[in-house]
Amino acid sequence: MEPKVLKKGDARVFMEGPEVCREYIKSGKITIGTSYLLPGQTGGVDKGHADSHEVFLVVRGHVLLHVETTGKSYELFEEDAIFIPEGVPHQLTNIGTGPAVVSWSLAPSE
Repeated sequence: MEPKVLKKGDARVFMEGPEVCREYIKSGKITIGTSYLLPGQTGGVDKGHADSHEVFLVVRGHVLLHVETTGKSYELFEEDAIFIPEGVPHQLTNIGTGPAVVSWSLAPSE
């Protein structure tokens, strides 16, 4: 198999509340995408992924990741990452002054 270049325009775009999500690849082994939020916006609650670990990497901005089941929130800045175990519901809020871009990956892919 050859490497594949993934362009923004090729991504599957969907919304989770006001959160603009782009899914770039879903291979069965991994899913990779991004989320975009304007300042003050809170995305929809992601119910978690029963059989997948998820990693968020803040590419741009300043966000709060809230874990619904525990009530805990994690403040993340550019280049911070967070590991989310399978089945953990979570929600992103942009608490910065500019747009936030968060890259996310799931493995294995659902």
